[in-house]
Amino acid sequence: MGAFLFRLVLRNCLRHPLRTVLTVTGIIVAITAFGLLRTTVDAWYAGANASSASRLVVRNKNSLNFTLPLYYRDRIAQIEGVKSVSYADWFGGIYIVPKNFFPRFAVEPRSYFELYPEFVLSPDQMKAFLLDRRGAVIGRKTADKYGFKIGDQIPLIGDIFPGNWTFVVRGIYHGADSKTDESQMFMQWENLNETMKKLMPDHANEVGIFLVGLEHPEDAAMIAQQVDKTFANSRAETLTETEKAFQLSFVAMTEAILLVIQVVSFLIIVIIMAVMANTMAMTARERRGEYATLKAIGFNDRHVIALIAGESLLISLSAGALGTWLIYPVADWVGHRFGSIFPIFLVSAKTPWLAAAMALLIGVVAAVAPAWRAATLKVAEGFRGIG
Repeated sequence: MGAFLFRLVLRNCLRHPLRTVLTVTGIIVAITAFGLLRTTVDAWYAGANASSASRLVVRNKNSLNFTLPLYYRDRIAQIEGVKSVSYADWFGGIYIVPKNFFPRFAVEPRSYFELYPEFVLSPDQMKAFLLDRRGAVIGRKTADKYGFKIGDQIPLIGDIFPGNWTFVVRGIYHGADSKTDESQMFMQWENLNETMKKLMPDHANEVGIFLVGLEHPEDAAMIAQQVDKTFANSRAETLTETEKAFQLSFVAMTEAILLVIQVVSFLIIVIIMAVMANTMAMTARERRGEYATLKAIGFNDRHVIALIAGESLLISLSAGALGTWLIYPVADWVGHRFGSIFPIFLVSAKTPWLAAAMALLIGVVAAVAPAWRAATLKVAEGFRGIG
């Protein structure tokens, strides 16, 4: 009986090819869009998810727009439990035109790359970078996008730090894993500071943030308090937080956008669910006479329910599988097209499972009302509808 019912389900699916194709296409688009929006939300949190529990970020308590004196570094390094200290400045700048955006930081290279082992740079390229004050290191993704090679010069128009700057590519780093941002550019902070001494001496020997490596990650809260206590009531009080909290503070600025994206992703599912339910209701209404005939020759209510539910699930799950498969190439294209906005745009492990669950939900919900009506249909009532 099971094999017979399955053959009937297959035939029913193909009785109106155009209707089936349109319904399947709609579900494929909806599931792919759902997966893409979920991946967009994940990309927003990529920086926080890739952060290390053994690093702290120290910034000016008032705002990131305010700097901290460089001499704080030595005092932070003396706190028990601190393994290493580095520092960085957001450089900004414009490469030819503003749309050519990629993150640019002035860093103290030796301590910075020791603190971030996920940025993998060959010893030769690191040595060349250290020896050249105008040197720069570029992420593999940005180098591929703009065709940068070792020895190329990168001109930048300063916006935060005025002037025309030229840096020489001395290294191209790659990420230790797929979660590492490969879009950044690093230049020597000392070069920036020397220029500031000449042009803006009041801003010399100032840094944007300190990056603190910990001996034991479990001491993060205690050390953060000690750092802030050390500089309390100073001219530049500090706010120390874990790297993840620091990254999430940026995400919080766009929380409303994220909420809208998540709502839209589920609204797409609700819309296609309504379309699918309407299709199944129309199909079941057209077959009332057939269901009455099946009941008259011995089929029971469960068999009729199985026919309708099977057809609905077969359509939704097959379309859902295709839509889930399409998420990967579409996300890959989006990641390459908008890599400067989303440096890490990867489909997470939970996204295909969530998409598959949505496809299953569409099939189940769409079948409920038609199956109930068919199951409660009286044989005589069904025959009356036959011309």
